[in-house]
Amino acid sequence: MPTDFNLVYADDALLVLDKPAGLLSVPGRGADKQDCLSRRVQQQFPDACVVHRLDMATSGLLLMARGEQVQRQLNQAFAERRVFKRYEAVVAGALEPELDRPDDQGWNLIDLPICVDWPQRPLRIIDAQHGKPSQTRWRALAYNPIQNSTRLLLEPVTGRSHQLRVHLKAIGHPMLGDALYAPTAIAAQTERLLLHACSLRLMHPCSATPLDLNSPAPF
Repeated sequence: MPTDFNLVYADDALLVLDKPAGLLSVPGRGADKQDCLSRRVQQQFPDACVVHRLDMATSGLLLMARGEQVQRQLNQAFAERRVFKRYEAVVAGALEPELDRPDDQGWNLIDLPICVDWPQRPLRIIDAQHGKPSQTRWRALAYNPIQNSTRLLLEPVTGRSHQLRVHLKAIGHPMLGDALYAPTAIAAQTERLLLHACSLRLMHPCSATPLDLNSPAPF
């Protein structure tokens, strides 16, 4: 199993990694899905514990706790929405923020409930009757007229599986390179999913000092 990984931050309580696209966060089912970021990290830091995950196709910042006590503290911080994550993505088409009544900071809100698409799991769908409340804030960064795509900054308010990808598809702007949710032509425009966890902000679980970590999008 490979042992390489990109360590962004480390201390006695936690680790922050920069996960590449195409690498699992945790082991999957089957012998071919055992190589993952968490196992690579645990070879060097045996006390590293999983706190949250990124989809295999998504790159960017991922937090791990050192020890079960810190893991519990960070799990609670996530549950209470005291960990703030931002993502950068490139989606198909032109988004016009003024049409969606942005707030004072220029953020727009997608508020659509998500649930598992049981006949096609692990896919997710928008379902007003059975879906769990799901909210994503977005802000347009730049429009590319040649590619007819828009670069976005995304901030998940809730943390549903595939939330960002499902929400952007639902408003008619699937992510480029998204093999799960985009039409074939849009999925084939790039070699990878153009979604990157670019920012992670939280209070340190031990020192209570603010941590603000950033990773520029590699696309």
